[in-house]
Amino acid sequence: MALQGTPYRLGGADPSGFDCSGLVQYVLNRMGISWPRVVHDQWAAGRPIDATAIAPGDLVFFVTEGGDVSHVGIAIGGDRFVHAPNSRGVVRVETLGSDYWSQRFVGARRVE
Repeated sequence: MALQGTPYRLGGADPSGFDCSGLVQYVLNRMGISWPRVVHDQWAAGRPIDATAIAPGDLVFFVTEGGDVSHVGIAIGGDRFVHAPNSRGVVRVETLGSDYWSQRFVGARRVE
């Protein structure tokens, strides 16, 4: 949560700027978890869980462009997730149930 407000930077993976998968990898690495760098590989690495079972620390995935998984965030509880979107350009918290994100949600993965 301390990374909120960090600017979006395409290919970014450190506190000078993050893209979505860079933020996820950075946070997990800081917790001692080795994790892939790109969204596609992150989607493949986690264990699928039902949307009703999402808990803080789970990864939530979206299709925001094209027809394949293209965005990832970290669930923080209460229908909320933190992510690094390129729109409005900073790491921030949003809700899974919002019109925009609920229509693009494709699944969740548990980090193990």
